[in-house]
Amino acid sequence: MKSLGYRAHGARLERMRASPLWTGTGFRNAYPILPDLRDPNATTPSLTEFYFGGHRRRPAQPLPTLDPREVWRRRPNTGLRTTWLGHSTVLLEFDGIRVLTDPVWGARASPVPLLGPKRFQPMPVPLDAMPDVDLVLISHDHYDHLDYPTIRALARRTVPFVTSLGVGAHLEAWGVPSARITELEWWESYELGTGGLRVTAAPSQHFSGRTLNTRNSTLWSSFVVRTERHAVFFSGDTGLTNEYAEIRERLGPFDLVMLEVGGWDPAWGDMHLGPRHALKAVELLGNGVFLPVHWGTFSLAMHAWDEPAETLLELGAASAARLVMPMMGAPFEPAAAPERIVPWWRDVACVDLPSSDSPVGRRSADPAATPGTPGH
Repeated sequence: MKSLGYRAHGARLERMRASPLWTGTGFRNAYPILPDLRDPNATTPSLTEFYFGGHRRRPAQPLPTLDPREVWRRRPNTGLRTTWLGHSTVLLEFDGIRVLTDPVWGARASPVPLLGPKRFQPMPVPLDAMPDVDLVLISHDHYDHLDYPTIRALARRTVPFVTSLGVGAHLEAWGVPSARITELEWWESYELGTGGLRVTAAPSQHFSGRTLNTRNSTLWSSFVVRTERHAVFFSGDTGLTNEYAEIRERLGPFDLVMLEVGGWDPAWGDMHLGPRHALKAVELLGNGVFLPVHWGTFSLAMHAWDEPAETLLELGAASAARLVMPMMGAPFEPAAAPERIVPWWRDVACVDLPSSDSPVGRRSADPAATPGTPGH
């Protein structure tokens, strides 16, 4: 099944094996896990609990969104503009240069059309109505970040892809010409050649794999996108790591910091941030304007769908974070980000997950143990 992805071979595999992060069988995180990231009292949910347990796992109807296409026709006044489209998909505009992060328009975070976590929030813009982009950025190969039908559609456009080591094997097999694929190891950079835009891969604390047999067979990364005037940090998926301080020192400061806040569990604290750890991470990164992503689209953990937003709203006021929480599809410019947060996600009823959406299992739902399922 093509959507499961493909293993690297030949020159691509040799380059992966030359990485200091390669263990002989796969990639590893560079530094030990920070202490106390996992709740010692937390129990890892089983797949049965994940698929059928919990409360308020998704809203009963689609959330409000805005159609950004009219705004996109005009260049941003300050040069840098951001539009969160859902989950970790964001359109970044740098003085007219467009970068699209982790594009996922598919109906499920899954290799098959009828099973796996189902999207509860439509994208505010259909993929075929998206404007031309100058670069597609993909952090790692989990299903909610690397989506087979979306890549197949984007492969028909003449656009370069920048991603982590090994992920290019999937892209090339799905129709992206090899000449348009750049794979980066941490601290390596890619120059677009237009507008002085540079993309640099940076550390993150996570894992990879689209099947049980391909765990950590590709690298995972955060990314910094920088021009002469602006810089944006994008976390991909990650746990809290002191490497953020090094990223700030080497690649900062940042106008905008995009961090994942949803799809987390107390038992997964070393590989996903969640809202509390995200606030610590944004401080390590220098307190640029903070856009939370990786929530509001899929139910990938036991928490209520709006828990990340509510926790950030509660804790953010007492932190130094310059938090922004725009509606999906609402473009905003970090230099003119609103100081007041309007909780647009409230007053939407929620439901538990129906039994028809997912398979039943008794295995652990720890995402480190079951790639392609919860926690990605």
